[in-house]
Amino acid sequence: MPEFFEVTVDKFTFRVAKDRLYTPEGVWIRVSAAEQPAHVRVGVTDFFQQHNGDITFANMKSAGTRLKAGDEWAEIETMKVTLELPAPIGGTIVEVNKALERSPELVNQDPYEKGWLAMIEAENWEADRVRLLNPEVYLTTMQAQAEEELKS
Repeated sequence: MPEFFEVTVDKFTFRVAKDRLYTPEGVWIRVSAAEQPAHVRVGVTDFFQQHNGDITFANMKSAGTRLKAGDEWAEIETMKVTLELPAPIGGTIVEVNKALERSPELVNQDPYEKGWLAMIEAENWEADRVRLLNPEVYLTTMQAQAEEELKS
């Protein structure tokens, strides 16, 4: 179980796992240290799932799909919206979370563990990694987004 930073904005508390990297769009990336080339597990953040509402459907590209950073790789449907997620890194999808086919609500219930979306074999991890946010920077970015939305 990861350790978390927590921040409360208005009446909502958001958690950011300390053991991952992030995109500004709310995708997290966790490296499996035992793997070379780097296999990374990918999912969406607590803020992403709270902000967008109950997940009703999660559709990821299939295993074997090659991605460039920024390519659409997943579509998340909630009660509010349908969102296309850009790939946080380039590589090949090696596994998708089959549990989400039966229980997409796992993304809401446990976004950092059971609600993961896919495992990607990174093509150029060192180059892609520099574009990702560390947990502290993502926390600041996410908090600013939440506060801005509260104003509007």
